[in-house]
Amino acid sequence: MNFENEFKAKKVIVTGACGIIGGWIVDAFAREGAEVCLTDRDAEKLEAKLATLPGTGHVAIAADLTDTGSMTAFAEQVSGSWGAPDILVNNAGIYPSGFLLDISIDDWDDIMGVNLRAPFLLSQLFAKQMISAGKPGSIVNISSGAARKMRTTVVPYCTSKTALDRLTKGFALELAEYGIRVNAVEPGFISGSDVSTLAQDHIDTVTASIPLGRTSSAQDVAAAVLYVTSVGGAYMTGATLTVDGGNSIGSQVVFQAKKKAL
Repeated sequence: MNFENEFKAKKVIVTGACGIIGGWIVDAFAREGAEVCLTDRDAEKLEAKLATLPGTGHVAIAADLTDTGSMTAFAEQVSGSWGAPDILVNNAGIYPSGFLLDISIDDWDDIMGVNLRAPFLLSQLFAKQMISAGKPGSIVNISSGAARKMRTTVVPYCTSKTALDRLTKGFALELAEYGIRVNAVEPGFISGSDVSTLAQDHIDTVTASIPLGRTSSAQDVAAAVLYVTSVGGAYMTGATLTVDGGNSIGSQVVFQAKKKAL
């Protein structure tokens, strides 16, 4: 996909920049000539990721997305030393598992804090900066097919993503008058991360059930995020773009003896 340098010198913030999906998004914007602000909890990992990026103007700022003061300080630091963003990508998310009868209230609060509360507060803070700077910006929330399909042992995660989709539409309504578009992207299945490890048999089972027969790639996710923030996606707001190989549309499990259509 050719964006004809439209992201050159655009300022892009990506949360969860050290994760797999966050890293893919950061790399894609940097390759397109954007100036990227990376944020995550681990300052050392941020600096290591920053050192791999092509181009100039990138910054790395550690922030704790479970802490209001840390997020507010992060937004103030961005405004003071880097300037109002053109694009905010709320990518950070956590995926701890546990049955509802077992999961602790602290785990519940952490999931809602990172997956829902942080996108709310950061969208609020950075939208105000965009408005003050007169920038017709774009906000992208990284959602999941779990927003529409409940899954045993990850009900809190599913709940957080369903709420994030509603938050996306709410911000889209209220920010439209300022020229700020707000959309969500639902990436496909990836085979775990440093934060959420997955057993190989689980990876194999899920992959086998995906209609297009493979896990998500960097190109899949990055292209979707770039598109919804590009001129090509200029008439999109309050939308959710699903890029998951068909994983969320239904199951391909066949119960009859006949396993093939032909």
